[in-house]
Amino acid sequence: MFTGIIESVGSIASMQARGSDMRVSINVGKLDMADVQLGDSIATNGVCLTVVEFSAQHYVADVSMETIKRTGFAAYQQGMAVNLEKALMATSRLGGHIVSGHVDGVGEIASIENTGQTWEIWVKAPDNLARYIAEKGSITVDGVSLTVNDVQGAKFKLTLVPHTLQETIIQHYQTGTRVNLEVDVIARYLERLMLGDKAAETTGNAINLSFLAENGYLR
Repeated sequence: MFTGIIESVGSIASMQARGSDMRVSINVGKLDMADVQLGDSIATNGVCLTVVEFSAQHYVADVSMETIKRTGFAAYQQGMAVNLEKALMATSRLGGHIVSGHVDGVGEIASIENTGQTWEIWVKAPDNLARYIAEKGSITVDGVSLTVNDVQGAKFKLTLVPHTLQETIIQHYQTGTRVNLEVDVIARYLERLMLGDKAAETTGNAINLSFLAENGYLR
């Protein structure tokens, strides 16, 4: 688990295909590796990766075909900057929100407006994630815990303060940049719980207006 508070901006040192999977080496920048052990998790642009090799300056992780399909890793290149965060400890402050490191989909930067020291960014999420995104709720963008300030359909607005821009890769975003999105884990579990016994069915288990009416949520 993570908090979405970025500890360092690193970079991709190498990417090596291994069949349909990939092995990556990440330069860690200022990330303190003193307490890292083999098997630890490090969020890399919001993707939870398992450390299989490491030194004070880098770590190596394997990326499965499933992860490549569901995240921005399919388009990543050597030298690209990435947000890094070590896994949450029980004694750590939860400065952001609960982040699992399991990316739900890839969004796209729709617009960026510089409003002085802050940036206002609109992000277009995949349509199937829109129902999980709420105004003043939390969302993870490339591993960064952020507050949603407005929602219009599948698009949502973020307001970025100077510190966030300086300490993350968001400062490099442009219109069209693709970003990893993880919605609030509570929203995902709540939807599943509302299905009740229907969750065990392989078909027809989506929450829609018909489901809500049949189960007494609408009058």
